[in-house]
Amino acid sequence: VEKTYERRGGIMIGRLLCQCDNVHLFFSQPASSFFLSRSLSPSDDVPPYFKMEPVATQIHLEGNRLVLTCMAEGSWPLEFKWLYNGTELTRFSLEYRYVIPSLDRSHAGFYRCIVRNRVGALMQRSSQVQVAYMEGFVEGERSQVVSQGEAALIFPPQIHSFPRPGITWFRDGRKIPPSSRIALTLDNTLVILSAVAPDAGRYYAQAVNDKNGENKTSQPIILNVETDPIAPSIIIPPRNTSVMVGTFEVTLECVANARPLIKLSITWRKNGVLVNRGLRDFGRRLTISGPLVSDSGYYECEASLRSSSAPSVSAGAYLHVLGNLMFLLLVKMCLVQKVFIPTSGAPRPAITWQKDIHQCLMDLRTLMYLCKLRDAGDCLVCLIFIFISLSLPCVWPSLHLCTADRVLASGSVQLPRFTLLESGSLLISPSHLSDAGSYTCMASNSRGIDEAAADLVVWARTRITNPPQDQSVIKGTKAAMTCGVTHDPSVTVRHIWEKGGAVIDVKSSPRLRLDSNGTLHISQTWSGDIGTYTCKVTSVGGNDSRSAHLRVRQLPHAPENLIATLSSSERRTINLTWAQAFDGNSPLIRYILEVSENNAPWTVLLANIDPEASSVIVGGLIPARSYQFRLCAVNDVGKGQFSRETVRVSLPEEPPSAPPQTVIASGRTNQSIMIQWQPPPESHQNGPLQGYIIRYCLSGLPVDCQMKNITNPDQTNLLLEDLIIWTNYEIEVAAYNGAGQGVYSPKVTEWTLQQQDSHCVHVGYIAGLKKFTEYFTCVLCFTTPGDGPRSTPLRIRTHEDSECPLLRTLSISTHDDVLFRPLKRLHVGYRISWEEFNRTNTRVTHYLPNMTQEYRVTGLTALTTYTIQVASMTSKGQGQLSSSTISSGVPPEMPGPPTNIAISNISPRSVTLQFKPGYDGKTSISLWLVEAQVIGVIGENEEWVMVHQLANEPDARSLEVQGLNPYTYYRFRMRQVNIVGTSPPSQPSRKIQTLQAPPDIAPANITLRTASETSLWLRWVPLPEWEYNGNPELVGYRVQYSRLGSKAGVLSHIIPDRQEREFTIEDLEEWTEYEVKVQAFNGIGPGPWSQPVHGRTRESVPSSGPANVSAFATTSSSVLVRWGEVPETDRNGLILGYKVVYKDKDAESALRFWTVEGNTTYSVQLTGLGKYVLYEIQVLAFTRIGDGMPSSPPIFERTLDDVPGPPVGILFPEVRTSSVRLIWQPPAQPNGIILAYQIAFRKNSSSITSANVDVLNPSARQYTATGLKPESVYVFRLTAQTRKGWGEAAEALVVTTEKRAHPQPTSRPVVPQEEVQARSVLLSWEPGSDGLSPIRYYTVQYRELPDSNWTVHSASVNHEATSYIIDKLKPFTSYQFRVKATNDIGDSEYSEESEAITTLQDAPDKAPTILSVTPHTTTSVLVRWKLPPEEEINGILLGFRVRYRELRYDRLRSFTVRTVNSPSANWAELTAPYSVRNLTESSLTQYELDNLNKHKRYEIRLSVYNAVGEGPTSSPQEVFVGEAVPTAAPQNVAIQSSTATQLDVTWDPPPVEAQNGDIQGYKIYYWEFQLQNETERLRTLFLPELSVKLKNLTGYTTYMISVAAFNAAGDSPRSLPTRGRTQQAAPSAPSFIHFSELTTTSVNMSWGEPKQPNGIVEGYRVVYEPCTPVDGVSKVVTVDVKGSSPLWMKIKDLADGVTYNFRIRAKTLTYGPEIEANITTGPGEGAPGPPGEPFISRYGSALTLHWSSGDPGRAPITRYVIEARPSDEGLWDILIKDIPKEVTSYTLNLDTLREGVTYDFRVIAVNDYGYGSPSAPSPSISAQKVSPFYEEWWFLVVIALVGLIFILLLIFILIIRGQSKKYTKKTDSGGFLCVFSSRSPPRPSPGSLHYSDEDVSIKYNDLVPAESSSLTEKPSEVSDSQGSDSEYELDPSRQKTHSFVNHYISDPTYYNSWRRQQKGVSRPPAYGYAQPDTVAEQESRPHPPPLPSGVFSFLLNFSSFI
Repeated sequence: VEKTYERRGGIMIGRLLCQCDNVHLFFSQPASSFFLSRSLSPSDDVPPYFKMEPVATQIHLEGNRLVLTCMAEGSWPLEFKWLYNGTELTRFSLEYRYVIPSLDRSHAGFYRCIVRNRVGALMQRSSQVQVAYMEGFVEGERSQVVSQGEAALIFPPQIHSFPRPGITWFRDGRKIPPSSRIALTLDNTLVILSAVAPDAGRYYAQAVNDKNGENKTSQPIILNVETDPIAPSIIIPPRNTSVMVGTFEVTLECVANARPLIKLSITWRKNGVLVNRGLRDFGRRLTISGPLVSDSGYYECEASLRSSSAPSVSAGAYLHVLGNLMFLLLVKMCLVQKVFIPTSGAPRPAITWQKDIHQCLMDLRTLMYLCKLRDAGDCLVCLIFIFISLSLPCVWPSLHLCTADRVLASGSVQLPRFTLLESGSLLISPSHLSDAGSYTCMASNSRGIDEAAADLVVWARTRITNPPQDQSVIKGTKAAMTCGVTHDPSVTVRHIWEKGGAVIDVKSSPRLRLDSNGTLHISQTWSGDIGTYTCKVTSVGGNDSRSAHLRVRQLPHAPENLIATLSSSERRTINLTWAQAFDGNSPLIRYILEVSENNAPWTVLLANIDPEASSVIVGGLIPARSYQFRLCAVNDVGKGQFSRETVRVSLPEEPPSAPPQTVIASGRTNQSIMIQWQPPPESHQNGPLQGYIIRYCLSGLPVDCQMKNITNPDQTNLLLEDLIIWTNYEIEVAAYNGAGQGVYSPKVTEWTLQQQDSHCVHVGYIAGLKKFTEYFTCVLCFTTPGDGPRSTPLRIRTHEDSECPLLRTLSISTHDDVLFRPLKRLHVGYRISWEEFNRTNTRVTHYLPNMTQEYRVTGLTALTTYTIQVASMTSKGQGQLSSSTISSGVPPEMPGPPTNIAISNISPRSVTLQFKPGYDGKTSISLWLVEAQVIGVIGENEEWVMVHQLANEPDARSLEVQGLNPYTYYRFRMRQVNIVGTSPPSQPSRKIQTLQAPPDIAPANITLRTASETSLWLRWVPLPEWEYNGNPELVGYRVQYSRLGSKAGVLSHIIPDRQEREFTIEDLEEWTEYEVKVQAFNGIGPGPWSQPVHGRTRESVPSSGPANVSAFATTSSSVLVRWGEVPETDRNGLILGYKVVYKDKDAESALRFWTVEGNTTYSVQLTGLGKYVLYEIQVLAFTRIGDGMPSSPPIFERTLDDVPGPPVGILFPEVRTSSVRLIWQPPAQPNGIILAYQIAFRKNSSSITSANVDVLNPSARQYTATGLKPESVYVFRLTAQTRKGWGEAAEALVVTTEKRAHPQPTSRPVVPQEEVQARSVLLSWEPGSDGLSPIRYYTVQYRELPDSNWTVHSASVNHEATSYIIDKLKPFTSYQFRVKATNDIGDSEYSEESEAITTLQDAPDKAPTILSVTPHTTTSVLVRWKLPPEEEINGILLGFRVRYRELRYDRLRSFTVRTVNSPSANWAELTAPYSVRNLTESSLTQYELDNLNKHKRYEIRLSVYNAVGEGPTSSPQEVFVGEAVPTAAPQNVAIQSSTATQLDVTWDPPPVEAQNGDIQGYKIYYWEFQLQNETERLRTLFLPELSVKLKNLTGYTTYMISVAAFNAAGDSPRSLPTRGRTQQAAPSAPSFIHFSELTTTSVNMSWGEPKQPNGIVEGYRVVYEPCTPVDGVSKVVTVDVKGSSPLWMKIKDLADGVTYNFRIRAKTLTYGPEIEANITTGPGEGAPGPPGEPFISRYGSALTLHWSSGDPGRAPITRYVIEARPSDEGLWDILIKDIPKEVTSYTLNLDTLREGVTYDFRVIAVNDYGYGSPSAPSPSISAQKVSPFYEEWWFLVVIALVGLIFILLLIFILIIRGQSKKYTKKTDSGGFLCVFSSRSPPRPSPGSLHYSDEDVSIKYNDLVPAESSSLTEKPSEVSDSQGSDSEYELDPSRQKTHSFVNHYISDPTYYNSWRRQQKGVSRPPAYGYAQPDTVAEQESRPHPPPLPSGVFSFLLNFSSFI
């Protein structure tokens, strides 16, 4: 491949040569133009090139002439050919133009030319020709209905036009501009949000084609609005959009609706991230300028209602920004060499095949390279990715052959699957993936060796392993069709998806996406996606295909032809029929029928109609009512659209079916009776009532009835007159309507009155008064509103009656004297009598005067029982007796306590006690005392207090205790008193709770402050808990408020929170005084109202505009506006002036304001208006707060007409040598109705008089001038006419030539520094070449630096201008500018950007936003604000100015009636002037404004200033000074631990100077240490107490406590947290019990720590016992475990097959509750059976147990366990655990057993179900060691003799050597090193397995630690670092501690000696138990290799002997 570049004719030309095809491919810089040549041309020939490229798009009018030119140059002759939409229009010829005489819309398309010469050919860029045309609207008149509050979508009628016309909407002849409630979508749909009734009307769409100037108006669209509230919804969702990089901008649209619309908020997110830039049209449109690839993503708009609980809705769409493309070329290269395999030789060669000769590839220098496939011609196919700007040589890898490593097949070698054939070929069958590699064939004979190699590639077959599945998705959701493939990694797989046999092009739609794994994603599915999808996979490794069906479910369609008809067979019934709806590809579930009765809102009538039904009968309807129905279908996707509403059907009237209600008759006079009634229920009137019939007659007499007919249906009473005196009448009432009379009401009877005197006396009785007591009485009348005045008080006394008994005390002075002391003086006297007990004949009676205070009874008999009675005497007789029984001469004693106290008659404030008196002490009881103990009251007062006394009732057996608190727990006890003293208290009664009662008091400290213009802030002190009088959960407050002095209704609000102490009353009227009261209530009822408080809302803006607004046009540029006053109720403050708001109704212009100062002027002349412009005018009033609502509805007035301005937009789209066509647009200022256009043209060099003049009709927008001279300059002059005359002319030059070109850009624009202002600059430039076509206008763009996009400032700058003032710039901002020129051909390039220019500073445009103004102290407030945006400061911020002044509400009340006659009389004169404070620190965001007056209201404003000046002030903020929250926290917080659940907290109040008012209470925050977020609680004290008791806390827990004070203004800061801890308490139960290692006689038990230890756990108590007696005995075993660990123990003394109950509890100071669990010993179901009986073989000091496997049970055996027991004791225990399942023998050292003890062994198998049954015990074997032979005496003697002989031989040799001189002395160094191990070596074991440390139990009863275990040998491959000790060795330093069999384990620490299981050895858990980990140290130093046990012992003994 060769690539070169050449520069020809100013165009970069490249040549790409492909040697195989011998075709030259040239490409020029625009990648869309290619040049092809068959051979290189000589250097003197020039290939064709284009001098000018055509415009990309050109628009022409239908019927016009079109000439296309191909501007090319090069070596001649040049030949041209034209293409249309890729097909040939002409053949090659010398004609460079293509002419269409009369354009038709069918001619629209893409045109391009091809030019060629002898050098080559070149293709021109395509130019799209578009034909402008416009037809009429297709649709006729239509109507639509929308519910009130919903959005009305009025779609434009269909019209055939190109380009798409601009649509303007009109209603009743007026243009509809967009607003916050009206939106025009991108497709020209008119959206009316939150539709209201005035929106109903006739709407028209006017279409204007801006290319041919035609306009059409549609037929009317009638909109009807029905009242029906609606939830928020998205009307126009965003749509998926795809654009190319370089697009100017892209817009996403989202129109939402809600009610109220003012609270609707639309937010945008991109991939979940909030988007704030580019939002337009109230957030409905998101515009992205200059989209980049990074702007691609999922854009979602969310519509929500602020301050509402309504759910938000969202919708989204994908934006795809497509980048540049790459070229994919297919180049074919041929191989130059073949490899031949020798198959013959002489002699015949021996063939040998070898594998794994490696192919080593060098690195490729480009990754855009792939050489893998050969075609039939042995050509190598290369896929090359080439970027146009890169050069890519073809680089081939070099190969290197490496030697082979094995022989596969030869004459002597034959491996499986490899066969050497007779031909020498190698057959591999079957082939494996591992067979891939390099194969070498070696042939050899006696003459030599030859070889050849080849590569074998084995591919795994390509298969679809995850095929697509049949799916059913909901319309609009995503569908993913999987196609998972398994294939060889070296094979490229291609996925092809087909639908219905047609290949799916995923690039054809942005909804389709194909993943690399073959998954086909279909987003936004619809019905067109339904079908069978086939995934085809193709590769060199095989092909495969699978199919699946996709079903798209959607909402069902609306049922059709819903018809409602009256039933002919049944009354009050309507028959409904309909046609089945499309089910949305999902079976219908039901139909829902809704009904609208008498135009009422739609309601569901039938919600579950059979989906198969097509009709339904609706009965039970009400006569004389109209009904309308609609129906919708429901499937599993949801509810579909409702059908069209039926025609409204009215039921016929019927007579009323019910009588009038509540008929009451009352006699008024002796000849008249008043009758009153209520109409029948509305549902029974059965039509409009027309009147009533009253029927009456004498009661009980057979006389005819008389009738009264009332024809007024609204009359509900009648006075029957001329009746008989004192006569009983029967009266009935019936109603009637148009259908007849209804039923009569039940008869009522009433008497006429008797003949009476004119004077009437009313009598009433008052009971419950005291006897013989004076009272004042008065009478009043009351009505529903309240009580009337009282009458004059009258003094009256109740009658005298007998006195009650007054016997107070009986005291014994001597054996026969009794003293009597009366209680008080009586009116007449006393009667006293006494008699012996039960002997009335001994009675003695005396009468005493009323002055008697005591009486001595004498003459009594000693030791006799007497009864003494006393009664008082009045003039009415004797009173009640009071008696007492005494024994004369017997001294009294101390009484005993009452007994048997019972409680009854429990009420909120009293109870009745029944009791049995105690011992009376031999005298009468004079006083009963009742004491009560209050339980659970705040303060926890648990002392006994006296609550009741009852005197002088010695025989009382019950009494009533009053004065109790409602809803309170009490206990009572009693004492009795005699003359000696008071008895001890009785036993307490049962605990009772008094009943609930309404609260007794109202909330205290009511304060009312102004919160805003429409709200008041109410505060109070909540009720204390003891005043709730009921369930605290039901305690709340009721706030009642009303307008002061108004007769309007009283409003109220319920606050359910009992601890709430403030409430903001909302939705009040502005500037209005209110009266507010508060009461508390509970579950029983409300308490008393508080005293009323008064407050006034703030001044606000007027809530309506002035009345009677009118306008009158005086000239073509002025309008006179008049108005009246604002209604007084809507002024909301002092009117300071008015503003006239006006705007051009038909233009999208901003509102303009004309301000009128003062409130006495009611007219103004608006000047400077546009001519003949329809203005929309409103008037508003303003107060000091701001502007009010404008007047409504707006009025419209048009200024007078005038001569028009010049036409605009003059262009010459077609210029010929003899004719031109010009087009234009109407004048921008028509100033009236255009009546005609005048066009004049002449040569530029000729005089005006020679001009040709034509007058055109007003609808003309184009003109063709003919008969012109070629190559001449003409002047065209165009003028418009109104009825006022011809207006200003517009002139344009044109040159009659066809060589026109685009203009050249202007010079670099400049901005003189002296022309730079704060908001405008003067831009100057020099024009460039006009391209033989005069400049029509300039376009000026600007951009903010550094990052903003270019923005068009004006696209209509005069063509003669060389300078232009750019206004509306931002102050103190850097800009760049550029200019482009436009002529008839098109636009020039933009000029070079100007230098950066920074505008000057200006005063700030915006005020800071005051966030809050809060009282800080009693004389200061804290003002917080937010800075205005930086771009609004317009310079460098220097500081702030705070303005404040005192507001005097008393004076302000009179301002509402004052007038302001001059603009100077403003608020500065009516209130105190502003005080100003300058803040020079620009970084401030808050400031404390101090030195204010207490208890005053202030107004505060804020502004910013820079070097130029001060900006506007913020909106006023009002604040009340004098109340502030405490600024310091309570002090000296101390905590005392009282109990395990209580902490006593004390503190001191905040410093006095920081309290800022009276402290009303404290808030105590407390939480568990380090768990504040999870456990924080609050206790509130509404009294200024300085201590609290926190109860119900957790024992032995650290708490953090913080205290805050509060006053009427709010809370103080919290104090620093103080730490305290509760005392210890009993712990909770252990968290769990687990069992493991369950055998027939033992179990391992573990437990968890208590979840709430409530202290330091000192230990545990374990108790277990059999659930049923074992052998008649039930033994309870108790084990105390000391310490908090271990949390397990081994129980060994259990019986087989017995269920045991285990209980355990923890102990701190005392034991807590216990937790229990049961376990049954023995193997569980599914456990293994017993292994075979073990037998033992003995070898030296080691024992080996052998056994055979048994039944594995329901699961495979996982391990074995060996149990052992001393033969003389009966308790088995585990000796060895975790023996692998493959092992059937085990060796253990006798050192692990107790020497001299005989043991039995047995084996247990374990599987996943647990421990199985044990084997039979092995034969008993003693642990006695056998002495080794080297310890026998004979062995020692032999060794000694051998040693002696050895010594003698050594001495002999030394002597011989010393005497011999013939031998040469020779030193022979040598020896050996013996390294002894501290352990014996491991012996080989089956499988060479590893075991854990727990294989041998250490310190276990009688098992003795040994040096080693000879069970098995560790593999030699294991290094010393892996384990220096045998995995099952024991520490030799440990000693024996216990006998093998001990009592049940009472010391759980015994088990700490068990060592941890080796990591990696799994042990299946049993019963959920996991054994606790213990730490076992292991030596880390390396050890020498071990020696066998026997050698080790021998060497030790031998070295000792030596």
